[in-house]
Amino acid sequence: MANFEEQPEEHNDSKSSDATSSPEEKPSSATVTADPAPPATSEKQPPEGWTAEGLPVGPGVMGEPVNRRAEWDTGLCSCLGRNDDFWSSDLEVCVLGGVAPCVLYGSNVERIAPASGTFTAHCLPYTALYLIGDSCFHMNILAPWYSYHSRTAIRRKFNLEGSYETLTRIFGCTSGVLEDELKREQCESAFDIATHVICHPCAICQEGREVRRRITHPGYNAQAQPILVMLPPMEQTMGR
Repeated sequence: MANFEEQPEEHNDSKSSDATSSPEEKPSSATVTADPAPPATSEKQPPEGWTAEGLPVGPGVMGEPVNRRAEWDTGLCSCLGRNDDFWSSDLEVCVLGGVAPCVLYGSNVERIAPASGTFTAHCLPYTALYLIGDSCFHMNILAPWYSYHSRTAIRRKFNLEGSYETLTRIFGCTSGVLEDELKREQCESAFDIATHVICHPCAICQEGREVRRRITHPGYNAQAQPILVMLPPMEQTMGR
């Protein structure tokens, strides 16, 4: 009987030893190595449709920035414009640029930023600077330093090439400035000032012809809306 009672104890000891050893062996056989997570980047991703340099993506090649600007519709010295549908408007711009440049400048800004009082807010300061420059220096030398912002605004609004890029294209010169967007914009802004100071009447006339071909006058849009007129019903009589 003693031998019979000792055998289950040995069997239980073997089971307990197996049970204690098995949990230690399973993790070693079923160990899964996970790949380390990629480090989080703090760099801001560019918006959709733009490259990392902040340039718009071209429609032709994926990821190719649009570096080519459009040309002005008329040249700087094309005072009478072109013989097209806007010939009468070009003639009006030419007369205003020579007789009343303050009115032409105010009209150009009003088309770019149509708001109440835009024409007056730009025409009156231009007139004051024109009179001061004409009385002190006998020439319009102060107003161009105030009005050159309109040329920069038109160039940026319609993605037009500046004077520096135009000269580079005409003379076939290549420069690294054109490849850098920030340097090119700084250079073009300087050329906008020089264009208004040296060729002010031609500059505002070119801007006037450009905005009239691209933007209709805000007052014309308000007058062109159709008006619905309600007529009273006609008197009806019974026929005999």
